[in-house]
Amino acid sequence: MAVIQVDHYSDVLCIWAYVSQVRVAELISEYAERVDVKFHFFPVFGDVPGKMQKSWAHRGGIAAYGEHVLSVAERFEHLKVAKDVWVKNTPQSSLPAHLFLSATQLLESEGALAPGSMASYMNSVREAFFVQTRDVSSRAELLAIAEESGLETVKLEQAIDSGRAHAVVCNNNAQAVEQGVNSSPTLIFNEGRQKLAGNVGYRIIEANIRELLENPAGQLSWC
Repeated sequence: MAVIQVDHYSDVLCIWAYVSQVRVAELISEYAERVDVKFHFFPVFGDVPGKMQKSWAHRGGIAAYGEHVLSVAERFEHLKVAKDVWVKNTPQSSLPAHLFLSATQLLESEGALAPGSMASYMNSVREAFFVQTRDVSSRAELLAIAEESGLETVKLEQAIDSGRAHAVVCNNNAQAVEQGVNSSPTLIFNEGRQKLAGNVGYRIIEANIRELLENPAGQLSWC
């Protein structure tokens, strides 16, 4: 049975990645063992103060960006976003969250955490930020969210303090550059020949997957 690998790149603070989270979950649920989604993180919001100064200072700063995020969220019934998102407990960087998520991913791959632990933690981190307005650039908050998610925080800290999780973060960043990823979220499949970036509907994602599953081995997709 053919298994399609999907590389999913996102920044945990990106509203569009939060929007598409439900679509990725549906894809995994619908195709189960026929699709292997591998999550990767890259820092669109690695330097929040710098990004806001460069792109939003002339538009009203962080408050204006928060309003923009709310305007995006209002278009999607399934999405919950706090009214003071980005304004209250503004994170300084998405990198700390990516580090903790990478540590979880590493431990899960080694069998030290249950399957699905990283995806569940990722969802919790996004909800903590967008709904609960918690500062997910704070190590203390990330540990608290991990504990609330039922993860063994001692294992996470060991993976981080040893430098192993940092290596995963660096590898993700290098892969993103190599594959030309410059927006969040981005889905890559068909050995890099197909790329879907930004706000892409579920049916479009599914159409690409179905095309790959139904094509004979070695035949290039027409999508």
